[in-house]
Amino acid sequence: MFLMVTGFMNYSQQTVRAARYIGQSFMITLSHANRLPVTIQYPYEKLITSERFRGRIHFEFDKCIACEVCVRVCPIDLPVVDWKLETNIRKKRLLNYSIDFGICIFCGNCIEYCPTNCLSMTEEYELSAYDRHELNYNQIALGRLPMSVIDDYTIRTIQIK
Repeated sequence: MFLMVTGFMNYSQQTVRAARYIGQSFMITLSHANRLPVTIQYPYEKLITSERFRGRIHFEFDKCIACEVCVRVCPIDLPVVDWKLETNIRKKRLLNYSIDFGICIFCGNCIEYCPTNCLSMTEEYELSAYDRHELNYNQIALGRLPMSVIDDYTIRTIQIK
């Protein structure tokens, strides 16, 4: 008889504990129901990037002196700088500058150490392509200024706090 009573008491304690856990988890679920959704409708709504966002690199061809500091500080030796030495004026003339964004890790070392500030980060983050060779940007593609998300009237911008 005593074993039956203790067994019933253990069973009732476990039942009460399980009901309490279910009630606690239900309260957590209800507390999440009051939150606003975090999902945005991407093509029609875009996030405004933060001030220090590291997006696509912008390159100014006229400022570059072909010193190759950006190549030396890059952890993966990514920027390709082609130059020719002008013997009459004893200066380097920049022929071609390219960056492959399929390999770039967006660390920002090239921008930080550039002596002439010809490189800068933009807020452009839409760099997807169907072919990985399209991610190799030359100086013409790098020199293109990005369109600001705020200026596009067809897109609703969302500020994350």
